[in-house]
Amino acid sequence: MEVTEIRVFLADEERLKAYVTVTFNDCFVVRDLKVINGNGGLFVAMPSKKKKDGTYKDIAHPINSDFRNYLEKKILDKYNDEYKMIEAGFPIKKVADYENDVVNPIASNPMQQAAYREHEAGLAPEFKK
Repeated sequence: MEVTEIRVFLADEERLKAYVTVTFNDCFVVRDLKVINGNGGLFVAMPSKKKKDGTYKDIAHPINSDFRNYLEKKILDKYNDEYKMIEAGFPIKKVADYENDVVNPIASNPMQQAAYREHEAGLAPEFKK
């Protein structure tokens, strides 16, 4: 199974850093993953549902540690890329966009992302927002 798209919607909270939507094989979407700032650093929480007894149960999750590690690395890499785009002054996708499931055309535009990566690598003389 391949991760074909990751959309990160940044949250400005102490522990909750972002909501994430992941598309697998261009045909299956999982929403409501979260990037959490825990005691040991950032980690990815799977979507969950609150049960009647007040506990939470994951509603979608990897069933082996290799895929969990692969998925978490991809998500955290994308989160870090989005955070770097903020620092560079780009508009970002925020929780309000997530709630409306709107994709920011600049932050998600592959051509502009490629230009940004070239700029960061020192390969492009100027990067236009």
